[in-house]
Amino acid sequence: MMWNDPVNNTDRPDAEARWPALVGLLAIGGLFMGLPDALTPGPNWLLLVIIAALGAGSVFTHRGGMHRVNLVVGYALSAVVTLALAFSLGALIAGLPSHRESATALLLSAGSLWLSNILVFASWYWRLDAGGPHQRDLRGKHVEGAFLFPQMTVRTEKHWAPGFVDYLSLAFNTSTAFSPADVAPLTRWAKMLMMVQSMISLGAIVILGARAVNIL
Repeated sequence: MMWNDPVNNTDRPDAEARWPALVGLLAIGGLFMGLPDALTPGPNWLLLVIIAALGAGSVFTHRGGMHRVNLVVGYALSAVVTLALAFSLGALIAGLPSHRESATALLLSAGSLWLSNILVFASWYWRLDAGGPHQRDLRGKHVEGAFLFPQMTVRTEKHWAPGFVDYLSLAFNTSTAFSPADVAPLTRWAKMLMMVQSMISLGAIVILGARAVNIL
């Protein structure tokens, strides 16, 4: 098949597990189901259905060794959740002056979008760093990339490579501390993504949260 890569690495015993990333994306769909319909692009269940459909395609193409198609499907997944997050944040902020949502609903929505922000950017970090999970598998060890993990500086961790949980931790720290914690960004795109994530988190926590408390 013309879309297949010459090397199929899915059977390697040390290949990175993909299911944590898929669970993270499905969690975004679950969080959106708890949002009011006014804050979601379409019915609040629509995003979960789209994620599940694309996720099934991602599993199929990965298992079939169609790594280039899998890459396209993966980017589509991350793009869909990013656009949904941008829409919901815009709708939430636009509705603040009109007081369309109660204080409780506003707090719950802000919290859901804050968590979604973490998962969305964790997905992008995982998908983009060092060429993505497939390219990291082919290398066998992680010695360079867009982020400097502590394990990369320890000689005893020769075969260590980051997984989705490592990028999730990076995204969580970025949203809570508004700065890198134990992982340093090395490339411009990584620094820009972390800046955008911090700004979104700041808006969700400070602006929306303070507004909700103010009208309790």
